[in-house]
Amino acid sequence: MEVFTSLMVIGLISALLWLLHLRNTRHLPPGPFSLPLIGNLLQINNKAPFTSFVEFSKIYGPVMTLHLGWQRTVVLVGYDAVKEALVDQADDFTGRAPVPFLHRATRGFGLGISNGDRWRQLRRFSLTTLRDFGMGRKGMEEWIQEESQHLRACVRSFKAEPFDPSILLSRTVSNVVCCLVFGQRFTYEDKHFLNLLATIAEFVRFNSSPIGMVSTPIKRLQRVQNSAAGFLTNTSRRRHISPVLARLHWLPVKYRIQFKLQHFVFTSQEKDNPSTEFHYENLQATVLNLFVAGTETTSSTIRYALSVLIKYPHIQEKMQEEIDSVIGKHRSPSMEDRKSLPFSDAVIHEVQRFLDMVPFSLPHYTLKNISFRGYTIPKGTVIFPLLHSVLKEDKHWATPWSFNPQHFLDHNGNFKKNPAFLPFSAGKRACVGESLARMELFIFIVALLQDFTFSCSEGPDSINLMPEYGGFANVPRRYRIIATPR
Repeated sequence: MEVFTSLMVIGLISALLWLLHLRNTRHLPPGPFSLPLIGNLLQINNKAPFTSFVEFSKIYGPVMTLHLGWQRTVVLVGYDAVKEALVDQADDFTGRAPVPFLHRATRGFGLGISNGDRWRQLRRFSLTTLRDFGMGRKGMEEWIQEESQHLRACVRSFKAEPFDPSILLSRTVSNVVCCLVFGQRFTYEDKHFLNLLATIAEFVRFNSSPIGMVSTPIKRLQRVQNSAAGFLTNTSRRRHISPVLARLHWLPVKYRIQFKLQHFVFTSQEKDNPSTEFHYENLQATVLNLFVAGTETTSSTIRYALSVLIKYPHIQEKMQEEIDSVIGKHRSPSMEDRKSLPFSDAVIHEVQRFLDMVPFSLPHYTLKNISFRGYTIPKGTVIFPLLHSVLKEDKHWATPWSFNPQHFLDHNGNFKKNPAFLPFSAGKRACVGESLARMELFIFIVALLQDFTFSCSEGPDSINLMPEYGGFANVPRRYRIIATPR
């Protein structure tokens, strides 16, 4: 009887607290009724939660409020709402939510989920560093071209026998990040390198599964941290100094940094600056951000592109014809070729749109009370700019639920842009590596089609383009494929 009474009291207190919580949010956007403690969680499809959000928006509109447990969440649905928030009111929406599994993995350090002055310093540093080391320029392009030769040689070694390209593509893409961070690539057999990639892949897959979206075990987080820290430490010791940080002579004097083995050595004003964000914890977390964001997303997109080309062999054949006529088979593709390969470029863009790799984007966060479309969104609210709804909105795409390269081609067959193509998000929190990812996707996919025709033993109809998991990320299904030399 005492247990029952205690439960009743707890239930009543929870209900009263919940009612007070709701009373203080009268000017929020509309949304479905939510229950104490669990909010709207029971109303959401745990296998593909973003689909539930789209259904809610048909009733409550493009700006609506949901409660994920106790967490108040505002969801932005459709291009107009997302663009108005992230671009037109960019300063109000620059906050990043403390995503639990990312926060635990990085302890709040690094570029990915930081806010305020830390975020501003690290973003400026990251963008400048990426530009200085060739993102969007010739230096980076040459690294990717070189890596494409290693990729093709490895694919050729399978001698037209079935293989799973997942790990190979992860090694290929991650080596580009390694060139950027460490000034060197790693062999595809390097044990430390393979351990890091396997850990990151498992981490992303688990956190996109129904169980992973609810809870991330501490042991998994520790494994990611230990793997990343071990890789950084071993690489630094082998190289004696981290090239990216050692070569920062181009920065203003106050930001000049040298990194030797395990620590930053500050010069000039930085060594006496108590508010500096240039320290080892931020370095390690930012490099981890680069590896996680820059490896799995791009490698999974290339793997998905191969599945698309196997499922639609006529598209693969048309791309090869265009590539042969413009580049031939005896030189590496370059970004300069993209304007002469409109169909190939359109297919690659459509692969990104149709895969919809990160349907929620990384959630934003209100760092103060803000006004948006006549509503008041309180400080501490999680914001989901639903990229899924932008990439699949019928107002902007003729056949949003079909794979259709014509979405990016005009009536003359020339490439055309679409403002609703936002796989990298938009505004001040858009992916800092967008230019790098675009370059990798184009060069690697075109290079593979120069040398190989892709198929699978079970035939095109066996390919299912629906993701294996659809949570934090849409994880493509894995297939054993055949690469037949041309």
